[in-house]
Parts: sequence; structure tokens; C-alpha cells
Amino acid sequence: MKRLPTYFLSHGGGPWPYLTGALREHYRPLEASLKALARELGSKPRAVLMVSGHWEASAFTVMASPHPSMVYDYAGFPEHTYHVEYSAPGSPELAARVKHLLEAAGIEARLDANRGFDHGCIAPMAVMYPEADVPVIQLSLQIGYDPQTHFALGRALAPVRDEGVLIIGSGLSYHNLREFGAQAKVASEAFDAWLQQTLVHSPPDARTQRLLQWAQAPSARRAHPQADHLIPLMVAVGAAEDEAAACIYHEQDFFGGVTASSFRFGQMR
Repeated sequence: MKRLPTYFLSHGGGPWPYLTGALREHYRPLEASLKALARELGSKPRAVLMVSGHWEASAFTVMASPHPSMVYDYAGFPEHTYHVEYSAPGSPELAARVKHLLEAAGIEARLDANRGFDHGCIAPMAVMYPEADVPVIQLSLQIGYDPQTHFALGRALAPVRDEGVLIIGSGLSYHNLREFGAQAKVASEAFDAWLQQTLVHSPPDARTQRLLQWAQAPSARRAHPQADHLIPLMVAVGAAEDEAAACIYHEQDFFGGVTASSFRFGQMR
């Protein structure tokens, strides 16, 4: 079985794949990148392991339901978006495997049989696999957003890449809702330039060290006042720590001024 790459995806806002009209048009470049990702992979993965910026817990927690429900964790969208269903199955088997791997690495892990899909998961999945025919489980972040802890999480998860499981860290490369659109232009450009240099143009050991010190990057805390949408990146990198990175989505006018990017780590084999 081929080893799958890992990804950090900028997932956009709320239930955007289920929108229509002008608001939906903002997402055409991101949508194209997600469709290209699925084509690049070729055959569908056995399952997807999603680490979303919209779920955190005191200890790493794994979704364990065979039929996950929905978490409508957004506000201000049309009424129909609070009734959409992404009906992909879960995978209790994979959840147990993930828990075992984490515990073997000395990382506390729990199972949650009730957790449903949040929009950090369903937004990219609804575009990549609209038929909802690929099993999906989510894995929480740990409260505190410690980069080293999440790198360790990624390292512990790496074996599932050889088992047909696609690891995705889902967040946003820029996430400051108080400074969005044109207000975000300078800060998002500066932070994205640092991300490109760190992820794509730095050797793996330097990449890790730069990411561990991400808060010292240009405009870091303007780009991420809270680190929830950046920390999934650490998991994706940790699971492919010695492998090359590529930028698979880059937009400089997202919602009128935001520079946003997504990245792949490792190659198809």
C-alpha cells in the first residue's frame, strides 16, 4: 500500500460548500485546490483522519462513532445550512488504532462516541469527496495549543500513512476575524511569506525549529491571535517531518485582502 502525504488545509468559513450566489463565489480558488487534491491522490484513501481547529479537549480525543452526527458550529448563515448532512461513516476500528498509537507514544488519548463532524471537517470533505463514501474520523487538538505537543502527536500518527489513511490538519493560514478583508492584507502577506519560507524553502530540521517558534514570526499574533487554526499544521508536519513540502493553494485576495495558503507534506509513492 502506498504511503500517503499529509496536508494542512485552509478550510474557509462555515458551511461554504453548501452556499450559493456571491458569497459562494469567494471560494472558487479554494474549491479548485481541494478538487485537485482529490485528483492528485488518485484512488480514494481507506479513511481520513482529520484534525480540525474547531475541536479541542483537555486530552487528545478521537471520534469513535460509526455514524457521526453533525456539529453546526457556525452562526449567521442561511437556515438550510443548519440542516445539511455530511453522511460519511466513521471508523471505530481506526479510532482504536489511533488511540493505541498515541498511548504507545506516551500520549494520553480518549475516545468519544458522541462527537460529530464540525465545519473544519465537512467544508473540505464535501468538496474532496462529495459522495461521502470515505470513512472519516476527527481527532481533537489539546487545550493550550502547545506546538511541541502537537508535533509529537503527528509523529505518533505517522504509521497510519502506510495503512491508507489520509492525515489532514484543517485550519486557516490566517485567522483573525477582527481583521479580515482589506484590513488583513499586510499582516496576512507577512505571515504567509514566513510560512512559505519555513515550510517550502527550509530544510526539515530548520522547518521544525521555526514552527516551534512560530509566535516570533512577522505578524504572527495578528495572523493568529489564538492558535487554534494554526496548530493543526504542526500535526501534519509532525507526521511527515523529514519530507518535502509544497504549496497547493495560494490566494492573495481571499475575501478582499487575505493571503491564504494550503500545503502538502510528502510525495505520492
